[in-house]
Amino acid sequence: MALSYPTQPGDIDHLIADDHAIVDRQFQHLEAGRGNRRVLVDQISFELAAHAFAEEVVLYPIWPEIGMTDEHDDAEHEHQQIKELLVVLGKTEPGEPEFEESLTTLIQVTRHHVDDEENDELPQFRAKAGAERMAELGKDFLTNKREAPTRPHPHAPSEGFAEKVAGMLGKPLDMVRDMASGRQKELATDASGLLNPQAQAIVDALSSFGPLPFEVLKPEQARKQPGPDDAVKKVMADRGISGPEPVGSVQDLKIPNGADGEQTLRVYTPSNAGDGPLPIVMWVHGGGWVLFDIDTYDASCRGLCNKTNAIVVSPDYRRAPEAVFPASHDDVLTAWTWVRENAGQLGGDPDRMAIGGESVGGTMAAATSLQLAANGQPTPVAQVCVYPLTTAEQFGESMEDAADGRPLNRALLSWMAMHAFQGKPEAATDPRIALLDWTPAQRASMPPTLVITDERDVLRSQGQQFARDLEAAGAPTTHRYFAGVMHEFFGAAAVLDEAEQAQQDAAAHLTRAFSTR
Repeated sequence: MALSYPTQPGDIDHLIADDHAIVDRQFQHLEAGRGNRRVLVDQISFELAAHAFAEEVVLYPIWPEIGMTDEHDDAEHEHQQIKELLVVLGKTEPGEPEFEESLTTLIQVTRHHVDDEENDELPQFRAKAGAERMAELGKDFLTNKREAPTRPHPHAPSEGFAEKVAGMLGKPLDMVRDMASGRQKELATDASGLLNPQAQAIVDALSSFGPLPFEVLKPEQARKQPGPDDAVKKVMADRGISGPEPVGSVQDLKIPNGADGEQTLRVYTPSNAGDGPLPIVMWVHGGGWVLFDIDTYDASCRGLCNKTNAIVVSPDYRRAPEAVFPASHDDVLTAWTWVRENAGQLGGDPDRMAIGGESVGGTMAAATSLQLAANGQPTPVAQVCVYPLTTAEQFGESMEDAADGRPLNRALLSWMAMHAFQGKPEAATDPRIALLDWTPAQRASMPPTLVITDERDVLRSQGQQFARDLEAAGAPTTHRYFAGVMHEFFGAAAVLDEAEQAQQDAAAHLTRAFSTR
């Protein structure tokens, strides 16, 4: 569950609670007897080792200073128990009595520790240390998770500078052991057993690159990591599938952005263009306003171009933290206006323009429609929101049951928000982010909308609520839900049946709207 008091995404207590939610969901998989028990325990060990290290270096030395000595001693003792149990689990195998007994005890001790920390210790700490200190400690917490050993070290110093030195010495040895054992190539997969085989192959492919957790890296480091498109390309190569999907032409243009600079607009034209002007789809890429670019979402644009026989344009907007909210939104709106005013030179029809996107691209698609309607400008003839973020709050049951999802987990979602809203906490309540807070009139101003959600996705609940809200307000709304797949599945049509069907659904929604004009 979320903490019982308000926090910002980068606050140390918020980050700690995200870690707790991820590990507890993995515990639930183990208790239910589903998924890969060895991989789940290895992932839990990795997560708890980094989490304990960062807490012991950043948080625990402060507690006695502010009068929380008893809490400090209890937490330190429980961390020691957890580490010792993890060592046993690393040396034994599922099904062995010692493994199963240690796992049962680990779950009990960890849950007791989490209950004390979230309901007593963290609220006390915030009250005594001050809310303004939480964000700075959050940065320190992530820095130390980056430097943490990847395995538990129960005999290392318990906190502060000595712990940090021990971690720096231990991490290289741990990484060698992880590489030799193959553990490193399993840490980023979804081991829940809830994905279908095709989807599982994709997350396994991503994990096989051995990526570091996005959610502890600096943005410039995270952008060098493999993305969802790399995973799909690996599965395609493994299966002998050629790519990318051919279209008539692909051209990159330079157009103005919202800051008197330039942005790239990629234009996909279908092979069967014909003689008359074509409809246009603006497709906005995702990445939490921080990661990825138009290359990452190239497959989605190619698929929609062919399935709609429309021109697809993809704006490469500015990203945070270099350009925080509302820079990305401004660029998308600017790109929409430019395309509408210059549709003719693209071979397109300005009166048959639609918008859509994936993840925060779906957020920005809906936000653009809202801004156009509010300004009395022509709105898109249709929109498609694929697993959109519709609130900055930790909303709904999917924040719990998909907390451990891959490639997007709850900690990564907070990391993205932390960078996207840096220095602007008020952005979280802006109508361009807080879509669930819209008035009935704002919802009713939306064009015919298709909302696509999926099972293993922390954004599932809020996307489904957005669809219900639009429908209740009278906006023509269709919702399509896909079980057994994960966030970022839409562009994987070459290797995932659900992605192909989702693209077909999106294309049918768009072409129906185009045919009425």
